[in-house]
Amino acid sequence: MNIFLLASLWICSFALADEDERLPNKCEVCKFLTVELQAALEKTGRSKEVLELGEVLDTGKRRRKIKYNTSETRLTEAVDNICEGILQYNVHAERPGSLRYAKGTSQTMTTLKNLVGKGVKVELGLPYELWDEPSVEVSDMKKQCETMLEQYEEVVEDWYFHHQDQRLERFLCETHVLKTAEQECLKEVWKGDMGTKGSAEDTTSNGVEEAKAHDAGEL
Repeated sequence: MNIFLLASLWICSFALADEDERLPNKCEVCKFLTVELQAALEKTGRSKEVLELGEVLDTGKRRRKIKYNTSETRLTEAVDNICEGILQYNVHAERPGSLRYAKGTSQTMTTLKNLVGKGVKVELGLPYELWDEPSVEVSDMKKQCETMLEQYEEVVEDWYFHHQDQRLERFLCETHVLKTAEQECLKEVWKGDMGTKGSAEDTTSNGVEEAKAHDAGEL
């Protein structure tokens, strides 16, 4: 009975993903777009590399030098395929709001895989090898991310070159993309599964990483 109940709950989460209200909203898309872009930029934020731009002329004029960490090249490399990173997220159906999107295996899926590992037959309506494929929700978020990034490309560039003293989430999502009434998900921060076995590990692997990226605004 318990096994059937768990499987049924998971199947319901897949079914709900097909409904409009279960697809990511604009706030959630903007939130995780900024999380991914911020993380990509932070990886190269301390680079001391210097780029040489232009050609050496016959007059002997030297090529212009520019620091990589303030260059357009750095931004271009960070933005390139940034929305592909969204596909690494999974739906954690046991969490509320935007917190249901996080990297790592969900508590529900972990339970079901443990059952399979013990020889229990669990039917989800799709082959076991597809259990870890991006869900309908995550695939939709990736598409919306690409559309939003294209639409607000100039805003992102403006932030990068002139407003890095502000958090990207605030500059992009709060100021340009979302209306005040649409910003509720920006206040949601993962604090771990309180009272759940293994919550400390979850907080370290998922919550802290997400909260750090969510709150880190200065590069």
